[in-house]
Amino acid sequence: MQLHHRFIQTAKKYGKKIAVHDIATGKDVPYERMLIISLIFAKKFKRIKTKYVGVMVPTSAGCILTNIGLLMANKIPVMINYGTGAIGNAIYAQEKCNFETIITSKKLLEKLKLDPIEGMIFLEDIAASIKLLDKLPALIKSKGSAKRVIKAVHHGDMEETAVILFTSGSEKEPKAVQLSHKNIGSNLEGIRETLNLDSEDTFLANLPLFHVFGLTSIYWLPITLGCTIVAYPNPLDYKIICGLIRKYKVTMMAGTPSFYYGYLKKSKSGDFDSMKMAISGADTLTKQIFDGYLQKHNLKILNAYGTTETSPAISINTPNENKLGSVGKPIPGVQVKILHIDTDEELPVNTVGKVYVKGDMVMKGYLGDLEETSLRIHKGWYDTGDMGLIDEDGFLWHKGRLKRFVKVGGEMISLVKVEEVLNKYLPDEVICCVVDVPNPTKGADVVAAITTGEIDTKSILKKMANELPAIALPKEFHIFENIPMMSTGKVNFREVERLCREIHKEKNRKKKYKGKI
Repeated sequence: MQLHHRFIQTAKKYGKKIAVHDIATGKDVPYERMLIISLIFAKKFKRIKTKYVGVMVPTSAGCILTNIGLLMANKIPVMINYGTGAIGNAIYAQEKCNFETIITSKKLLEKLKLDPIEGMIFLEDIAASIKLLDKLPALIKSKGSAKRVIKAVHHGDMEETAVILFTSGSEKEPKAVQLSHKNIGSNLEGIRETLNLDSEDTFLANLPLFHVFGLTSIYWLPITLGCTIVAYPNPLDYKIICGLIRKYKVTMMAGTPSFYYGYLKKSKSGDFDSMKMAISGADTLTKQIFDGYLQKHNLKILNAYGTTETSPAISINTPNENKLGSVGKPIPGVQVKILHIDTDEELPVNTVGKVYVKGDMVMKGYLGDLEETSLRIHKGWYDTGDMGLIDEDGFLWHKGRLKRFVKVGGEMISLVKVEEVLNKYLPDEVICCVVDVPNPTKGADVVAAITTGEIDTKSILKKMANELPAIALPKEFHIFENIPMMSTGKVNFREVERLCREIHKEKNRKKKYKGKI
């Protein structure tokens, strides 16, 4: 069943129940109203000539309804990252997917202090254009059975593309990922079964829906289960979000480690008392954050693993099966194997290699890029580009991106491992990131970027030396007021590397010319 059909069934079943507490607008929107508005939107979106339609709307009922309406109208939403470089991302999406129309919000552009570009239309104008003649047919349709409503909207094959999402661009130019109804639907079933979720849960929607973690875990999952969503568009408003969790008795949330760190610092005792589960993904969950929630809120943050190309969930820790440091066991319907980095031989348990996954959640491919698609998908197996191992109990341990392994003095060094060790000896409030810079003799040097200078680097390096070989120890510590981050909460490694290399280059230049006229 296609995703918008699942929503229709849910809306008919839970009609008067609140679907979304839309904090940005101050409105509580029940399921029956969500259904009517999505039908109205579908009729209006049918007038758009192209198959692909851009969506650049903050996390809200409006963003959810726009997506559902587009699918009902046989259109494909192209989710645009507005967090950083919004206009550039919008133009990139238009050119990549060959469309013009972008549905966005005047309030968003005003907040970002941006002028609209050609092709942009506004949700505010669409809402203002809704007349009685639009409302009555939608109202009448919505009163029919779920089967009749489904017949009144687009229905097609499960292999149809349900959304275009762009990879983060933290390492290279973003790629347009095509996720089908089957891809996302399979992931929804695997997550629901793994976490034992039902319609009584209340979800916090704090992540942007242009990111797959947000799209699946805090939008499609609750909206097809009949849950209530508390939607707030800015995950960086830490204190406000802690208050919303407390006020609405949120039971389920998802976030990145950097967001959880912010919530931990701004939360008060009792804020997380209602929480059944808090899932962390997209980056490494540190022991400091895990321990902080356990001590302050008696809440275990459950580490998970996924990629944009896998809709996203691959593995999740659960309250009953949880190994700190691992990313959990593969969810139902997902196969994982570990291959040798050079020979592609399948490796035994507890051996680090390349992570390959298989299942219905694996993307259709990259739009307009058959070559890259064929490089990443082999006989149904998707090459994640990550390194990891599976232990004797079936838990997957993520060891970092293959690109985050660097050759130093002929040996492969895991920058993620260096980060993990460094984190042990840093104050709780310090965030770090480890990158590499060129070295003419050794190939590379390991360099640490940190958010404060108030540390004893000599003492820290001495402690790290007990756990790491000398070539893996950071040769320099570069101080930044803020580590460059993506809007999704992930570290922007490309930018961190660029800044560190510039500093390194400047230091070498000064050293070279020191004492010369």
